[in-house]
Amino acid sequence: MDLFRFFPEASNREEVEENTPEPEARNTTSVVRNCQLDFLRNLFSKTLGISGEKVLDELTLEGVASYIQSGKCKNIICMVGAGISTSAGIPDFRSPDTGLYANLQKYNLPYPEAIFQIDYFKKHPEPFFALARELYPGQFKPTVCHYFIKLLKDKGLLKRCYSQNIDTLERVAGLEGEDLIEAHGTFYTSHCVSFMCRKEYDLDWMKEKIFSDDIPKCDKCSNLVKPDIVFFGENLPKRFFTSMAMDFPRCDLLIIMGTSLQVQPFAALVGR
Repeated sequence: MDLFRFFPEASNREEVEENTPEPEARNTTSVVRNCQLDFLRNLFSKTLGISGEKVLDELTLEGVASYIQSGKCKNIICMVGAGISTSAGIPDFRSPDTGLYANLQKYNLPYPEAIFQIDYFKKHPEPFFALARELYPGQFKPTVCHYFIKLLKDKGLLKRCYSQNIDTLERVAGLEGEDLIEAHGTFYTSHCVSFMCRKEYDLDWMKEKIFSDDIPKCDKCSNLVKPDIVFFGENLPKRFFTSMAMDFPRCDLLIIMGTSLQVQPFAALVGR
C-alpha cells in the first residue's frame, strides 16, 4: 500500500524506501505484530468489555490506513498529546533532558510543576509569562499529524479531536471549535482570574502583553489575566465532559497519538 497517497503531506519517500525491511524481515515483524494485536484484543475484551472481534488486519500504520479506506469507520476520534508537536520544535513535558520540566531551572521554581500551579501563578506570575514568550503560539507550524487529523475532517470521518495540547496547532492546521476539545485549555483566549470579573481577551491582546514584557493585567479590575490553559488546581472545560458522553459511544475508530496517557481524567477516555 502506498501510504503517501493517504498522507500527501509526507515527502520523505526515498528515506522510507531505503529503510524498508526485506520480505523475510517483514514477515517476521508481521507475525509479532499480529500476536501483539491478538493479545491487546483479548486484554480489552476481558478488562473493558470491548468486543474481541478483529477490526484491524495489522497493528501497523498500514493496517490503520487500510481500515479507514475500507469505509467501515465513519466516526473517528483522535486523542493527541505533546508528542505530535515535538517535531514542530515544541518540547513535551516529561522527556529526560529535553522535556519542558527538565529545563525550568532558570526560573528558580520550588519544583517544576509549580509553573503550572494556579496558586503559585497568582503569587508569582513572572516565570509562567517568561516561559510563554518562548513557547507562544504562532512561532511554530503544524506537523503531518495535525494535517492528518484535518484530512479526516475533510473526508467527513472525524467525530472529534481530543487534545491535551495548548499550542493551538490543531486550529492552525484547520480544525475549528466543533472539531476540537482542548482538554487542557488553550492560548486562543484568556480571562481575568477574578471570579467577579472574568473579562475575556483574545490571542492578539495576550501576545502584545507577553512580548512587551508586561504582566497582563485586566483593564477593568487590574487583576491578573491568564490564558485559558488548565493549570493544576483548575477544572477541565465543561465541553470535555459533555462531549465525551456523546462522542465515545458512537466512536468506531479511536486513534491515539503523541500521549503516554499518564494524566487523568484524559487517560480515562480510552475506557469509554
